[in-house]
Amino acid sequence: MSENKETAGTVGKVCVEGLFKIFGEDPQDTIRRIREGASKEQIYADTKSVAAVADVSFTVEQGEIFVVMGLSGSGKSTLIRCINRLIEPTQGRILLAGEDVIGLDGEALRRLRMNKLSMVFQHFALFPHKTVAENAEYGLKVQGVPAAERRRKAIRALEQVGLAAYADVPPHNLSGGMQQRVGLARGLAVDPQIMLMDEPFSALDPLIRRDMQDELLNLQQQLRMTIIFITHDLHEALRIGDRIAIMKDGRFVQMGTPEEIVARPADDYVSAFTQDVDRSRVFRANMLRRDAQALSPDTTIETALERFESLGRETLFMVDEDGRPLGVVRRHDLERGGEKTALRDSLIDDFPSAHRSQELIELYAACSVGLPIAVVDDGGRLEGVVDPLEVFRLLAGGSGNDEQESGGDSSTSNTRGGREADRVDPLETRRSDHG
Repeated sequence: MSENKETAGTVGKVCVEGLFKIFGEDPQDTIRRIREGASKEQIYADTKSVAAVADVSFTVEQGEIFVVMGLSGSGKSTLIRCINRLIEPTQGRILLAGEDVIGLDGEALRRLRMNKLSMVFQHFALFPHKTVAENAEYGLKVQGVPAAERRRKAIRALEQVGLAAYADVPPHNLSGGMQQRVGLARGLAVDPQIMLMDEPFSALDPLIRRDMQDELLNLQQQLRMTIIFITHDLHEALRIGDRIAIMKDGRFVQMGTPEEIVARPADDYVSAFTQDVDRSRVFRANMLRRDAQALSPDTTIETALERFESLGRETLFMVDEDGRPLGVVRRHDLERGGEKTALRDSLIDDFPSAHRSQELIELYAACSVGLPIAVVDDGGRLEGVVDPLEVFRLLAGGSGNDEQESGGDSSTSNTRGGREADRVDPLETRRSDHG
């Protein structure tokens, strides 16, 4: 089982430490049993108590989408309701934007919910007798915001979800996906610091659900909200989460990036979830990126050959003065010599390239060229290279950093030298992929 606790006192937008929620007559006895290693089933059999949340700790940073994924009964919905105290926690510590939630009295808790938090539920819970705009501005009305400002903020939120044109129609005129967008707009209208989303898209048809996921990701690019998102769908978790926690029997059994969850499942329970995942749509070019060790146009053939030897490479990119790749030079072309007197004479300027955030499924055509793939940033500058053979090794079930022992590599030699020193951590988060 993966350790779910983080360092106590870690500063984040949301910080949960040692959280328990026990349903039963003697919660402290149940907590003692949990700490002694008793299972959820054992505890219920002995005491009829249910440990819905059992010693959970995690931190969510500003601008992060943190997804809690688990089957029905795993405790995920209880967890999110403990965070805003719709359900009272039994024990633990919850800090939201630096404020200790558990220590708040009723009035302070109400202010926190109005001013710092928004919650979007699975069921739209729209008022049928109010217009779309009136539904979107409801939280502002509760706050006592004047009518004109409420209207302005509600329209702005509806614009963000593409529904401003429907502001003055009743919600029953809208499709299910559009109604859920109204629910999202209602959450956005209050400018929350933290958004809690409890299976918000699970009642939608698959195509509409994907559209809503896209909508959320687009909004996140603009607003950089701090989001805790609950789902029972691993594919949804992998698609939208910066980090994912897999929950079972009230505990986190693994927590990590989507790539970590799929590439290194902590136990058989997580493996069962991930075995049918399309790896080509989870892993990105940055996962296999390593340092380019590029050549400059004025490098001599002799110096280039020395670089190839010292690095243990078979190919190197040449870049211009701004760091943009000009082409690939192959070691054996230089060793053949012939009439070539300058490095540029051996330059292959038709080469594959990719952005660090591209999914591996988008790299198939590039992998077929037989050259290393240049990983470039938004300005076209060379950030690193990807070996096509490692793409297929990862998709076949490897971890993406297995050492190569064969000599057919298009971008590296068959030696181990030169590989470990320039390898990028293969499990960098998708947050770095998106800059």
